[in-house]
Amino acid sequence: QVQLVESGGGLVQAGGSLILSCAASGIIASIHVMGWYRQAPGKQRELVAAITSGGSTNYADSVKGRFTISRDNAKRTVYLQMNSLKPEDTAVYYCNVRGSYGVATPRAPFDSWGQGTQVTVSS
Repeated sequence: QVQLVESGGGLVQAGGSLILSCAASGIIASIHVMGWYRQAPGKQRELVAAITSGGSTNYADSVKGRFTISRDNAKRTVYLQMNSLKPEDTAVYYCNVRGSYGVATPRAPFDSWGQGTQVTVSS
């Protein structure tokens, strides 16, 4: 099985910064996309940022210019650098990784989620 471990959440004042990380483990053959989602109380889960195997990135309009997603292929880790944080960024952030795993052919697809990490921005 492919497991994801998240870290980096916490409490920060408005205007501050945090870095989230998510490490994938397992017999991973390839990773297609890694991304971050968030869910605030009373709201639906939304995509924050994603990065493909080719390096293409996509951001929610609300975080463009403030957040940066990156990946370390050797470490199988995705990061989310969050700057100029606002109270409306407060949410539980979830890591998501999609790809294929195993050594057999054809390889099996996977779509894994992290446990979630709380980000709270105070005003």
